[in-house]
Amino acid sequence: MKITAIHTHYVRIPFDMGAPKQEFAGLRFPTMDHLLVQVETDAGITGWGEGFGHSIIPATKTALEAYVGPWFIGKDATEINALHREAAQAFHIFGRNGPVVYAHSGIDIALWDIAGKRADLPLCDLLGGARRKEVRAYASLMRYANPKTVGRIAEERVALGFKHIKLHEHSIDAVRAAREGAGADIALMNDVNCPWSVAQAIEMERAFRSSNLYWLEEPVWPPEDHDGLARVRKSGSTRIAAGENAAGLHDFVDQFQKGSIDVAQPSVTKIGGITEMRKIVAAAEAHSVELVPHCAYFGPGNLASIHIVASLATDTLLENIYVNLEANPFGDAMLAKDGKVRVPTGPGLGVEPDMKVVEKYRQGPVGTVR
Repeated sequence: MKITAIHTHYVRIPFDMGAPKQEFAGLRFPTMDHLLVQVETDAGITGWGEGFGHSIIPATKTALEAYVGPWFIGKDATEINALHREAAQAFHIFGRNGPVVYAHSGIDIALWDIAGKRADLPLCDLLGGARRKEVRAYASLMRYANPKTVGRIAEERVALGFKHIKLHEHSIDAVRAAREGAGADIALMNDVNCPWSVAQAIEMERAFRSSNLYWLEEPVWPPEDHDGLARVRKSGSTRIAAGENAAGLHDFVDQFQKGSIDVAQPSVTKIGGITEMRKIVAAAEAHSVELVPHCAYFGPGNLASIHIVASLATDTLLENIYVNLEANPFGDAMLAKDGKVRVPTGPGLGVEPDMKVVEKYRQGPVGTVR
């Protein structure tokens, strides 16, 4: 089964987040942006993937159309593992993280979607079988910066059935307000997106203790300072999570061996797709580290993450970003109800995009590689 064409769809969808938008992870988000990757084969089976992400999408799209996509044309879509290794080695001169890897991730996800459709099985079955029909989701809030707003939004998420809530707040007051709004029985996490030195992170971990965080995420700059992160973990009493900025399997293994993290967070649209995720899942299990995928997207990467979480031996969590999209090409497939998301049961990823929605929000023409 040969790959005959790869198409890219750059989609930007307006959203609201229940309050005025703030700068978040160094960026402003006027829209939620997606790079949908469509892979066609000579067998007539089409797969969908997603490459990271947000404001870097133009670079990922260019990398895919100029170099990564042409490499895959004519290759056998059924040889997923072999293609993944060969492609990664072919592309390594351009770095082991960033737009080239993001583009590769999108194609890899699409190949797994094709594999599921070819077998007439949902992706989770190819990954070992779904242990559950629904996965537990945590509400991942955008950054609000205003304590009163954070407390209100946290309270609203609890009322909708979420038992776990993640913040993206830097101030002690905002985190305290979220704890007050959520209540004492809700698991509260805080992702700070790599703002502090090791010494500052140690100090902030202590300052946050009164809010009883379930985990503190990415407190150290730079994220590759695994030794520094291990110092924060060793000196504190709060679990440490990280991994969305890691560069593949060996970056995670280094964190495991150095005792840097309690919770591993690989991102399927950034790390090399489902194939690389499977390796990291196995390594995390071997090192007795909990794995909770990073999932800050609303396309095939989210669907793939649902299937991955459903197939894990442990009953872990799925990240569920709290924004209200004006529309979603995949309908309500990612919508959490009572804090849970249903696992799609159709072949492959289980849900096909509504092309009318894609076309409405697509920026410019379809990109095509043949």
